[in-house]
Amino acid sequence: MRALLPQRFFKQELLPLLADLRLAIVLLLAIALFSISGTVIEQGQPLAFYQANYPEDPALFGFLSWKVLITLGLNHVYRTWWFLALLILFGASLTACTFTRQLIALRWFSRTWNFYGQPRQFQKFALSAELDHVSLEQVLLLLEKKRYRVFQRQEMLYAHKGIVGRVGPIVVHASMLLILLGAIWGSLTGFMAQELVPSGATFKIANIVEAGPWAGPQLPRDWSVRVNRFWIDYTPAGVIDQFYSDLSVLDQGGEEIDRQTIHVNQPLRHGGVTLYQADWAIAAVRVRVNNSPTLELAMAPLNTEGKGRLWGTWVPTKPDLSDGISLIAKDLQGTLLIYDTSGKLVSTVRSGMATKVNGVTLAVVEVVGSTGLQVKADPGIPITYTGYGLLMLGVVMSYVSHSQLWALQQNDTLYIGGRTNRAQVAFEREFLEVLDQLSQQKEEPVPPVLVES
Repeated sequence: MRALLPQRFFKQELLPLLADLRLAIVLLLAIALFSISGTVIEQGQPLAFYQANYPEDPALFGFLSWKVLITLGLNHVYRTWWFLALLILFGASLTACTFTRQLIALRWFSRTWNFYGQPRQFQKFALSAELDHVSLEQVLLLLEKKRYRVFQRQEMLYAHKGIVGRVGPIVVHASMLLILLGAIWGSLTGFMAQELVPSGATFKIANIVEAGPWAGPQLPRDWSVRVNRFWIDYTPAGVIDQFYSDLSVLDQGGEEIDRQTIHVNQPLRHGGVTLYQADWAIAAVRVRVNNSPTLELAMAPLNTEGKGRLWGTWVPTKPDLSDGISLIAKDLQGTLLIYDTSGKLVSTVRSGMATKVNGVTLAVVEVVGSTGLQVKADPGIPITYTGYGLLMLGVVMSYVSHSQLWALQQNDTLYIGGRTNRAQVAFEREFLEVLDQLSQQKEEPVPPVLVES
């Protein structure tokens, strides 16, 4: 008896609660609300970013400070335990609804067809009629011409078409379960990284920003990436048109196994990992002072208080480093500004050119760019895309009307009735058309028809 209690609780209490449409709507709204928050609030940023943009005083909306964001996990909504719990609970609700309602509604499809053998049973139909001197064989032939699937047992007849319309909602439910499964699996096993790599450098993906608890196997350990070249195309007005990265995938021995040029909306995919062109920067400048060897000097981003992007470096012009000049660059077009130690603009120079400054000849050989790559791996994407494909198919299937007709012949009277789950007006027209054609056939002889029961 005690063993039956959990089973009874599951069937009589828990299962009806999970299958409740109101619970599904509440869960769906909660998922939508938190998904919106994950879109509005920047995800995966450093702590300093949230401290600067979401201060405690004044807090956004009076309560939303960086401490609240970090505590609730709103800085990585889609990987929090409570968001995954919402997805799992919503999936359980869909599953319960599918098995307790949708599949039960289709049980008749696998059973013996439900024939009506009493005239009073036709009174429950909104559309029904009684015809004299019309045979059941005439109804069968007419319905077959209208692409109904017809079944007959003695003096009773059942016909239907559009069964795909009944299967459609089940396909929709199954597709939503696949989408949820893909989202959960991606959150548990996927990762996102960001890399800023100078031209000519080789790197392994290591700067992980977000990762699921089971993301370890997805991290690439047996291959690396070399940035052969990074460049930017500019419009005639000097505005960035597109930026490109020529990337090579290298095996553990340093041999090239793949090579692609990527740009925005054209990523590189290898081994389940996708590398997107996301950003750029200036890494270094190569210069010569008088007849010196080429020097590569790193350039650092400067604080412009949101007024643009600038990078700068210091070039010594005396062997004892007692004097020098500052080089400032704003893009990769090659023009650099030269400032002395007092902060005065003294000259400008372009890549491949030289200028006299501080008593020396300064030649700029090249401005070296860095490519900003966003690296993602999401093993749940194939499952999610399959779910979206089934969702579109299920929605189309759900628009097909499932129409049913019953007929019963007793003596010289034919009883006929029908119903549909949608497109009621179109079904009424078809039903009236059937009655009209049957009335016209009353006096016409009907050839014998052999019908298997």
